[in-house]
Amino acid sequence: MRNTRIGAGICLAVGSLALAAPAAGAAADPSGDQTIRISPAKASPGSQVTVSTRACGKETYGKGTSEAAGAFHLFEGERKGVLVGVFEIPRGTEPGTDTVTVKCPPRIMITDTYRIAERAPSGGVDAGFGAPTDQGTQLALGSVLLAGAVAGGVVRMRRRTTQAGS
Repeated sequence: MRNTRIGAGICLAVGSLALAAPAAGAAADPSGDQTIRISPAKASPGSQVTVSTRACGKETYGKGTSEAAGAFHLFEGERKGVLVGVFEIPRGTEPGTDTVTVKCPPRIMITDTYRIAERAPSGGVDAGFGAPTDQGTQLALGSVLLAGAVAGGVVRMRRRTTQAGS
């Protein structure tokens, strides 16, 4: 009876993992991603802002425009399929939001915004668990931990079975 309950628990855990796998694959698959990533999300005048995107597909060049900083170019980054561009926020820029537009051939145009802060940040670093966009990695790590727990339960169940039979 006890083995049946443990087996049912293992089946439920593996089943829930199997149901979550397609969602994790969709979240972790960046192909066809029509977004741009702006870093830092909150910048101050005089600092550099990095813009990256996968939306351009196989293209190795793109053009970008910032309302505050003007035009900039995007070139292929360290990872294949990712275009990266950098611009500097002019000193004296008023705090608020800035809109960044990225254009890639033939007809791709993406727009996103980020915040311009009053001054450069100071003090400690926000040491959270990262941005919520990193859910694929977190889900994969949780899956590995869950699989380890299931394997440990199976080993424990088998050891008890062999000890009872001795």
